[in-house]
Amino acid sequence: MFFAPNDRIHAGLSVLPVLFLCFGTVGAGAAADLPPLSHRLTVIEDPAPAPPLRLEDIDGVEHDLADFKGRLVLVNFWATWCPPCRREMPSMERLYQQFKERGLMVLAVDVGEDMDTVFAFTGQLDPAPTFPLLLDTNSQAAQDWGVKGLPTSFVIDPEGRVIIRAVGGTEFDDAAAVEQLVPYLPKP
Repeated sequence: MFFAPNDRIHAGLSVLPVLFLCFGTVGAGAAADLPPLSHRLTVIEDPAPAPPLRLEDIDGVEHDLADFKGRLVLVNFWATWCPPCRREMPSMERLYQQFKERGLMVLAVDVGEDMDTVFAFTGQLDPAPTFPLLLDTNSQAAQDWGVKGLPTSFVIDPEGRVIIRAVGGTEFDDAAAVEQLVPYLPKP
């Protein structure tokens, strides 16, 4: 395990270089050889304010996490070369489509790659993501958020606190994961 249960997530916490591991196996085998995606999210017992996050997407548009206060935000750190990251992306799109009208936002932060690489990858997805794909080309945001492996996701409540984390590949639209997220959606 890469996070202690009482880890606090805040900017400046991480002073060591980020060690990027991809949770899952990499090899010649097909997706059937990979472990199943998780359906469980870890609730953070003592929520802390989310670190700042301001990055450009693949279209050059800047997105600032602070602009989404009042919404439930899923922040996902990923890379195109990471098999579990690739496998969980369609489930994030399905979750986003299901709950965007109720206040869900998804921000997928690609770590260490350029726009051309990420853009080419999106053409391989079904469904293709309609939420912002942000570029953390120098991996600074991942380091600021204390990310130690990919994929790692955080759920930010409408007050701007990190309330849930998911380490490793997650099927976000699975009934068990949805059940954990729905209570945090903004009230209509």
